[in-house]
Amino acid sequence: MGNTSHGRLIFTVEVDAPEDLAVDAARADALLTVRARPAGEAEERPGDGKAGHGPRHAEVLIMDRSQSMAASGKLDEAKKAVSAAIDTLRDGTLLGIVAGDHEATVIYPPPGRPLAPVDQHVRQHAKHQVAAQVAQGGTRIGRWLTLARDLFDTSTGSDTVCHAVLYTDGKNEHETPEQLANAVRGCADRFTCDARGLGEHWHRSAIRAVTEGLHGSAAAVLDVPDLTEDFVRLMQDAQQLVMPRMYLALSLTDRFDLGFVRQTRPVQVDLTDQRQERGAEIHIPLGAWAAGAHQYHVSAHFEPESLPLNHRVQAATITLRTEPPAGQADRPMCTDERVLVVKRRSSKAFVIPVSANLTRVEAERELRFAMQDCADAHERGDSALADAKLRQALALAEQLGDARRLRLLRAMAQDGHDGKPVVRPGVSNGQIQQIGLDATRTGPVPDDPVDADTGPRRDTGVCPNCHRPLVAPDAKFCEPCGAKIGAEGAG
Repeated sequence: MGNTSHGRLIFTVEVDAPEDLAVDAARADALLTVRARPAGEAEERPGDGKAGHGPRHAEVLIMDRSQSMAASGKLDEAKKAVSAAIDTLRDGTLLGIVAGDHEATVIYPPPGRPLAPVDQHVRQHAKHQVAAQVAQGGTRIGRWLTLARDLFDTSTGSDTVCHAVLYTDGKNEHETPEQLANAVRGCADRFTCDARGLGEHWHRSAIRAVTEGLHGSAAAVLDVPDLTEDFVRLMQDAQQLVMPRMYLALSLTDRFDLGFVRQTRPVQVDLTDQRQERGAEIHIPLGAWAAGAHQYHVSAHFEPESLPLNHRVQAATITLRTEPPAGQADRPMCTDERVLVVKRRSSKAFVIPVSANLTRVEAERELRFAMQDCADAHERGDSALADAKLRQALALAEQLGDARRLRLLRAMAQDGHDGKPVVRPGVSNGQIQQIGLDATRTGPVPDDPVDADTGPRRDTGVCPNCHRPLVAPDAKFCEPCGAKIGAEGAG
């Protein structure tokens, strides 16, 4: 399994990868389950960076103080949430607070000073600055993030766990999506950031851009008073982070190219564009880590004729790496290397075994797109398409046994004239944003993914082009390779 201790955590990598490939297959897929557990019960708690106490933590709290926050007491509730977050931080945590509108301002610590180690005096002064904020201006999230990055850069080293959290109640109207994307790229691999959509009038696109690029969690807080409880939990979770930066390291052999790397649990995120070339390896940033588990879908592409028939061929080696100590260039390994091996079979008649876990991953991806398409169609006013996508999402959630997403979908549905589910009239913008945002949330990794219940088995057939399982019996195209499925079917 590749069980290796690295300082504060012991890492395990499990690989679910069918070895046999069809004669005309052009890709090899693997589902990686990465688990981390504490290295020993004697470990001291993380927090203040002292010897034996784990890494130093730095936290930047980002407040939306735009003019729209003045309505319905939102800014007052947000101040309570930020103050509660400050009270939750352990002594010694480095603290900064950014107030954002169409500009960004550091409201704590005072100008020109580095992030402040939390103590009772710091808490009191920081909360005083939070309470003094007045709603004004617009929203420009990229500027907020850039200022948070600058704060981290002036006060932290490579061994510091840097974490930020922001909320916003409105649309990111003072910058383009491209400007926000550029700002996120400028912060990538520097800190992680959780983001919350507050109330009814925000849009999920900005929240997703932040959290997918900065390895954070995204959520809707529709009832504004709930933000306090959420921020307290986020601070508690952030203080469990003990590895500042982790990387999935892939070394592909000459015949293979990287197709994609996608996180599949607990949240679906395409990580391919974050790749870093490090000598003979490709490194995929995974953000900061605590004890827990994540799953990743890795796909390597190749020309079928390049592989000899009926011979085992090494496609790639897989390991985890982490941030090197100060003054060192090489990222140390956190696990033993795992080897991905494939065998191209000579006959189309050979029965290719199918990974139930990879099949479920594709079905969960289809559910994500159905939910997001439903939200998009509703926003455009295309009720027929929104209703169709809602029904598709409901069916997939039921087949997968996904109780959480099924509950969200049913909350926005009602029976139409023909008895089929349709989007309920009067569904709020907040609910639509939540559906689009939560579409990517797949839940925690099962304790044993090999033996876990992968949901009801469906005879979905296989694609005649790539021989991968289809995600539904009536699929019109193959999601992995994009091939159209003709009337003759794929099964």
